Formats: sequence, C-alpha cells, structure tokens
Amino acid sequence: MILFTIAIFIFVLIIIQNAVSEFFFWNEFGVRYNFIAVDYLVYTNTVIGNIIESYPVIPLFLVVGLITSLITHAIINRSKPFLNDLPSFEKKIKASAIYVGFFTVSMFVIPLLAKQENSSNIFTNELQANGIFKFYNAFMNSELDFDKFYKTIPNTEALTILQKQIPEINGESTLRIIKSDAAELHKNVVLITVESLSEDFMTEYGNEKHITPFLDSLADKSLQFTNLYAVGNRTVRGLEAVTLCLPPTAAESVVKREDNKNKFTTGNIFKQKGYAVKYIYGGDAFFDNMGDFFGGNGYDVIDQKSFLPEEITFANIWGVCDEDMYRKAIQIMNTEAKDNKPFFNHIMTVSNHRPFTFPEGKIDISGTAKSRDGGVKYTDYALKQFFKMAKNQPWFKNTVFVILADHCASSSGKTELPLDKYRIPAMIYAPGFIQPKHVNTLMSQIDMMPTLFGILNFSYQSKFYGQDVFKSNYQPRAFVATYQDLGLIKDHVLTIISPVKKVKQFQLVSKAKPNVKEEFQSYYDEIPMKHLQEDLLKETIAFYQTSAHLLKTKKLNK
Repeated sequence: MILFTIAIFIFVLIIIQNAVSEFFFWNEFGVRYNFIAVDYLVYTNTVIGNIIESYPVIPLFLVVGLITSLITHAIINRSKPFLNDLPSFEKKIKASAIYVGFFTVSMFVIPLLAKQENSSNIFTNELQANGIFKFYNAFMNSELDFDKFYKTIPNTEALTILQKQIPEINGESTLRIIKSDAAELHKNVVLITVESLSEDFMTEYGNEKHITPFLDSLADKSLQFTNLYAVGNRTVRGLEAVTLCLPPTAAESVVKREDNKNKFTTGNIFKQKGYAVKYIYGGDAFFDNMGDFFGGNGYDVIDQKSFLPEEITFANIWGVCDEDMYRKAIQIMNTEAKDNKPFFNHIMTVSNHRPFTFPEGKIDISGTAKSRDGGVKYTDYALKQFFKMAKNQPWFKNTVFVILADHCASSSGKTELPLDKYRIPAMIYAPGFIQPKHVNTLMSQIDMMPTLFGILNFSYQSKFYGQDVFKSNYQPRAFVATYQDLGLIKDHVLTIISPVKKVKQFQLVSKAKPNVKEEFQSYYDEIPMKHLQEDLLKETIAFYQTSAHLLKTKKLNK
C-alpha cells in the first residue's frame, strides 16, 4: 500500500509539474517546449536560479504539492477495492499487454498528429501540439543537416546566385579582398550587445513610457540604422551574427556547436590590425558556451569569475549588474590604453533579463517589482553611467561605440517569423568622427561589423557573408530565423524555408503605427503568397545552403 501510494504520488506530481512548467514556458516564450527547454536542461544551475529569482517558487511548490496530495488521496480511496482483491498474475499480464499496446500506438499516433499541425496561425499549432513530443524533437535535432532537411538546389547554381549578391567572390568560397583607397583609421572599438532590447522600447518606434531616455538621446547623436533585423531570438544568435557575420545556422548556433573554434571572426580582423581583443560579460561565460566559443577564437574572455568581491555591488543569477560590468570594462580599457595599441572590446549586458532585478535607488522603478520596464530602464541608466565614465577617459575621443541588441524581448507571434519581433535598434556613436544620420537601408545584424570596417577604411581579406551597406553593390536584404525556420526578407517579400523541405512566402504590407515616422515603422501584415517567386526562393536557399556547406567543409575557418 505504501509503495503504491508513493508511485501514484510521483506519477501525479510529474503530470501536474509538467503542466505548470508548460504554462510558465508558454507565458515566457509563447510556444511549447523547444530548443530553449533543452538548453534549460543543460544549464541547470543558472536556469534554476533564474526561476527561483523570477517566480514565487515556494508558494507554487506548496500548491502543486497540495493538489498532488489531494488527487493521490482520491485515487488511493477509489483503488482500495482493487488493492484488497488483487488480480491473478495471468490477469496482470493481460492488463499490462493492453497498456503496452496503447503506449506503442501512441508512439505512432503522436508524431502523426504533429504532422496535422498545419494552421497558418502558429499559436493554433502550438496549442494543439504535445509539449513532451516537442521537447523530444528539440533534444534529438540540436543540429540539422541542411541537405537532408531543407529544399536544395545544385551547389554550382547556389554559388552562382551567391556571387550575384557578393560580386567579389569566386569559386567555392566567400574569400575576397576588401580594399579601401583611404588611410586606415585604427580607432578603438567598443561593441555593446544589449540583452533583449526590442526596437519598440524606444520612443522613436512609438513607445510612450520613455523607458530608454539615454538611448533615445544617444540615437539622435549617432549613425542610426533604422531598418536592421536581428537574425534570431537568442543571445547566441546575436553573438554569432556580429562575430561570424554569417546567416543563422539551422538548429543550434555555431557558438554552441562542437566545431566552433578557429573560425573567421571580426576579432580576427582586429587582431590582424594589431588590436587587443576581448569579450566582456557580467555573467558566467560557461553559459551558452560563450567562453569556449570566444576563447577558442582568440578573444580574451573576462566574465564574472574575473571580478574581485569588492567590485560587485549587486548580482543576481545571471551575473553582476550592468553598472559593475561597465566599471570593470572602463578599468580594463584604461589598462589597455597604456599599452599604446588600439583595443576592440565586445561587451554583453545582462540586466535586461528575467528576473529583472537590479540595485535599488537608481531609477523610479523598484528592482523588487521584477518588471520588464524596470529591466529596460535600468539597462538604459547603466549605459548612461558607462558613457559618463568613458567621456572622462583619455581614450574616449579616439573610440567608436557600436550599440545594438542581441535580439528582441519576445519572439512569439501568429506567423513563423513575426518581423516586429526581430527589428532591433542599432547605432554607431563617435562624436567628432561620425555624423548623426538615419540609415533606412534594409540590413541584417551580420552587416554591422563589415559596415564599421568600411567606416574605418579597413583593407582586409574577408570570408563574411555580411557586407558594408554603404557600398554601391550592396543589395538590401535581411536574415531572420528560429531554430528551424530560416527566412530572407527582400523586395517586400519574406521567404521561409523549413525542415521536411517546406517553403513559404509572404507579401509584406506595412501596418502604419500612429505618430511614428516612416523609417521607424516596423509592423507588417504577412500575407501568404499562392504563387512563389522562384528567384527569391532560390536566393534564400543559396544563402543558407552555401553557408551550411562552407561551415561543414571548414572553409569559413580562420
């Protein structure tokens, strides 16, 4: 009786706990379990800490325990007649055979039902999906072989199409020489990728809460890219984009793959020019494999482990607050400046992330409120403090600051790739060197650093898919993707290629937002196209197929 009660309790607990977990996962990401849930299984310490700091865990566990106990009690009471008159061994075998039969059938039926999830509304598909099965699929498909899962064209044709987009390349390679006629400018470069900074947090994009006052003012003094899209919806995607300047890869990011070292990177270019190259992160760089990726590509990695106890005034499960990280960065750059060589420092922020806790007394929202608005406003405040400190340093006037988001705060929508969930703010700030201007050219995260190299008049060999958007041969396009859906935006059409060789195209029709200037409009109706534009489809395939092939054959290595 005791063993039976324990077994039933555990069984009921797993069912209820899974239901509660799915609810909160949906609340955060707008989907059933996916690759993010798999990541949560890998980075258990950080994730559990984030859950504890973000949600009322003890009350939730108490409620779950209470409900589980009540259901278990009810089941035990109803089972007493059965327990008092146990069936014979023969009847048990027959009953077991029935249950095994149902289990076997379910193994075939669940995948079959998954294939019926073909609504044009993604929320509908996700709601009717089986969360455990989705988790299993994500776990089993951390890497997807492009040639096996996606629609392809002959490699020679793909390379020919790619050459039309990047005219300088030749043969089975993206290697080409970028030549500047002007003298190179070896200015210091500080790249700040801001955690979860959606464009609609900023006033120019229509936000009326004024939660980014400093960024709003900085944008007015910067070269501002008003039509730039993040390639994905995870931090590793943003890091991959600005470091490797590649279209997003199917399934896991290169950052988290085993073959992630000795790649051709932006840091590589800076090192060739004599720069000191560092990746600075306020958290533990073990998370998302960041330390392994950047360390394996020649960056010096500075993370939370590099901080002395007295350098930390506030920390949560994700790491030290942005102010502490910026103070550390200033300290590092002051040391670098004494070596009389330029530096490139890539800084990744952490404060705009659930649980959204931060030091008290900094802004007019309490850190105990654990609100997204508070996280955004504190992130903006900390950035302001960084620039206050930086302006007092001797290296400031010779430094270019690149600020952009790693991804948006949310990625869920009615379509596979809702474009307003990928549009991010991006700017280059260097007073006295860069003139303030709005650039409304359609572009991708992967183009940010090649464009900067153009501004600095760098001559170099490149393997990047990213391009200088100010060059006359640049053809406006942007890449957006989830783990499986790979998209290309071009000519007001969104083309999406997906596993099992699926293809979709959507006509993009702008939905004007009141009181927002035209260059900051970011909402579109995505209208399914009955007749595919074959040229755009082949171009989409060419970008993703060739990058997957060149990665696989190590032709994008250093």
